[in-house]
Amino acid sequence: MNPTSTSIFDLSPSEKLQLVEDLWDDLAATPEAVPVHDWQKEELARRKANLMKTPASGHTWEEVKRSVRSRYGR
Repeated sequence: MNPTSTSIFDLSPSEKLQLVEDLWDDLAATPEAVPVHDWQKEELARRKANLMKTPASGHTWEEVKRSVRSRYGR
């Protein structure tokens, strides 16, 4: 490896965040290309079945955001 080459680990925190955002956007552009394992599909099906059986066990997106913001002060 060339000692003058730049590594992603040499990036500033803001540059690293931008890189993560760019990678996420690239993956989101073709969600069908992102592999989903059988165990993940099974877990999602289990959670959906539980939610359908006991709707009160779930939370709205607004409730989740409020909880996270109150926990982390944002």
